[in-house]
Amino acid sequence: MKPRVMLVEDEPALAAALQDNLEDEGYAVEVVHDGQAALERWRTFNPDLVVLDVMLPHLDGLQVCRKMRALGFSTPVLFLSAKGAPEERVEGLRVGGDDYLAKPFHLPEFLLRVRNLLRRRAETPAQVYAFAGHRIDFRAWTAYLKDGRKEFLGEREMAILRLLVERAGEVVSRDEILDRVWGQEVFPSSRTIDNFVVRLRRLFEPDPQNPVHFHTVWGVGYRFTPEPEPKEPT
Repeated sequence: MKPRVMLVEDEPALAAALQDNLEDEGYAVEVVHDGQAALERWRTFNPDLVVLDVMLPHLDGLQVCRKMRALGFSTPVLFLSAKGAPEERVEGLRVGGDDYLAKPFHLPEFLLRVRNLLRRRAETPAQVYAFAGHRIDFRAWTAYLKDGRKEFLGEREMAILRLLVERAGEVVSRDEILDRVWGQEVFPSSRTIDNFVVRLRRLFEPDPQNPVHFHTVWGVGYRFTPEPEPKEPT
C-alpha cells in the first residue's frame, strides 16, 4: 500500500506542484485547501503524514493540529509556513507538529523531510494492526471495520484491545487487565471488563453471540485469536 500524504495548502499552484512531486515519489496524495476541510478529511483519509500550511482559510494550521492532537490523532505533521522566525517554529512544535519548514524551500529538502517522517512512522511498532478484514489504528483510536464502517474507540476499549492483541493466543487474566488498564488505584468490578469485551465483540465478531476472536476463558479472563477458532462456551 502506498504511504498516504494529506497536503493542506491553499495556494493552488504550490499545492499542484507539491502533489505532482509527492506522487512521483510514490505517495498517495489527498489535497485539501482549508483548515475546516482538513479536520474532516483527516479522519476519513487516515493519512500517514499531514503536510500542513500554517496560514489557511477558516482555521489556521496550528488550530487544526491542536484540535486533532486533542482528539488523540498522532499522525506526523510537517508544517509549511512563510513565517519562519524561531518563535513561530517553536509554536508549531508546541501544538504538536513534528517538523517545520519555512517558505520558500528547496524541493529536495521538502521531499527528504517527508521521507524521514514517513520512515520514522513506519518504524514505530504495533501502531496499526489488521485481522479478519478489520484494521485498527492505535494512534487514532479508530477501527476500520470489514464492512466499511469506521468506529472511534474509547480509552478503556482501546487499552483492552491493545493488551489482548499484544498477547494474541495467550490467556490474559481479568486481574491483569484491571491492573494494566485501570491501574492499582481504581477498583472496578470484573463485570466492567466483561462489558467492554461485549462491545469489542459487537464491533469485530461476525456473530457476537458466537465469538471466534475474543474468547472467554471461564474463571480466568480472555484470549484473543486473530484467526477464527471453533466456538467456545461464553
